[in-house]
Amino acid sequence: MNIALWLARTAERYPAQSAIAHGTEIWCDYAEFARRAARTASWLQAQGVQPGDRVMLFLYNAPEYLPLMWGIWWAGAVAVPVNAKLHEREAAWIAQHSEARIAFCDSERANDLTQALRELGAASAVQSNTAFMLQAQGPQLTLQARQDDDPAWLFYTSGTTGRPKGVMITHRNLMTMGLGYFCDVDAVSPQDTIAYAAPMSHGAGIYAIPHLMAGARHMVPPSGGFDPAELFALGQQVGPLSMFAAPTIVKRLVDHAEAAGLSEQACGQSFKTVVYGGAPMYAADIQRALRVMGPRFVQIYGQGESPMVGTALSRHHLQDTQHPRHLDRLASIGVAQTPVNIRVTDEQGRDLPLGEIGEVLIQGDSVMAGYWRNPEATAKAIQNGWLFTGDMGCLDADGFLTLKDRSKDMIISGGSNIYPREIEEVLLHAPGVAEVAVVGAPDPEWGEVVVAFVVPQAGHTLDTAALDALCLQEIARFKRPKRYVVVDSLPKNNYGKVLKTELRAIDAQEPGMDRT
Repeated sequence: MNIALWLARTAERYPAQSAIAHGTEIWCDYAEFARRAARTASWLQAQGVQPGDRVMLFLYNAPEYLPLMWGIWWAGAVAVPVNAKLHEREAAWIAQHSEARIAFCDSERANDLTQALRELGAASAVQSNTAFMLQAQGPQLTLQARQDDDPAWLFYTSGTTGRPKGVMITHRNLMTMGLGYFCDVDAVSPQDTIAYAAPMSHGAGIYAIPHLMAGARHMVPPSGGFDPAELFALGQQVGPLSMFAAPTIVKRLVDHAEAAGLSEQACGQSFKTVVYGGAPMYAADIQRALRVMGPRFVQIYGQGESPMVGTALSRHHLQDTQHPRHLDRLASIGVAQTPVNIRVTDEQGRDLPLGEIGEVLIQGDSVMAGYWRNPEATAKAIQNGWLFTGDMGCLDADGFLTLKDRSKDMIISGGSNIYPREIEEVLLHAPGVAEVAVVGAPDPEWGEVVVAFVVPQAGHTLDTAALDALCLQEIARFKRPKRYVVVDSLPKNNYGKVLKTELRAIDAQEPGMDRT
């Protein structure tokens, strides 16, 4: 079943229901939403896009994003949403690797993306004009049939090799996620509004699916991103909002509510549900959020490889203060969501006793089909139907999963995944740099920040401003180090491997000190 069928059905049931809004301005109803998706599909077909082809979305949040994404599916093609915060060169590599036929891009970056694609020799055509979807007399393509296990979404997530991997998410995966939302996260009605304050290329955009299934309204804030004052005001104007947020965003919402002296009742007039995930949430922070804003929160845990589906910590569990293990549960990431099984195993894949720490495994219809053009990584990640997440955790007797550490060196800053080797490879190109090791350091606002330990070549004095400039030239701004620490050598074991645990300990000795 093509996931776009849900749009066609919702348009039949709720044709006049407000579908997409830009702030308080209604952009289209569901009947027009479906027509714009069908026009997009027709335009794509005219450009030579066939079912199964990839189409990239390198766009900031905007009302046009949803008809483009659903139009790609309507045409039977595969959406490749790319984080708009990435550098054009990073986006061009994804376009080349995914063999995207078309790359939709904001007009102000179209030339830079075109140049980056040309330098790589990539064949993707850059398109910034979306007027075709607004042409009332424009042709509308018939909804193209797809099988449940055909790819629908190609999500690029960074890997330890320094290059991102393309996660193949099928129509079945997305439908499982959508239906599971109603079971484990939140009930949705046509009167609800989901706000896109986080990038639509990630979890926020995936949550468009259950809200579309229910005929709810999709609202892109005029700022196109996260502004707490704007969101509180919009909720008051259009009705309580639902949204997906990283813990950093939750903290800033609570900070605003507290600074503005808003009561729990006033917060409830602006927000119905805030689903948080993508990074650890400290128990003290969620306790404060509940105290200030009330019972509006649900935590989810998943990965790109099992999008938004893993575990959930419900409103009930967050509010059940009388339970003897309430504080332990607040520190957990909840229980297995309805569509999946969860296990914790040792290095040989054997189940561990309750309370013992091991690798978290997920099984179910939400688990990806594999990595695009990477059978070796697929075979390593999925074994006997189980996804090996690389996250370390333990289960208790009631089925609550608590994460303890990550087996990889991934850094999560503000809900965005950052992989050290990608930064290390850039910095190693800087003149005068002999060695580099990048680690994450705890940060009360962002969860973690990036710290780069740099060893200069003999006789060289490093200019950290030049290192920063190089990072800004080669990678996305949010990935660049917050601090550069120039050291004589890196601690290593007998096999020559850098001991990043020791580097984190060194950095922790002087927390908050900027040594750039």
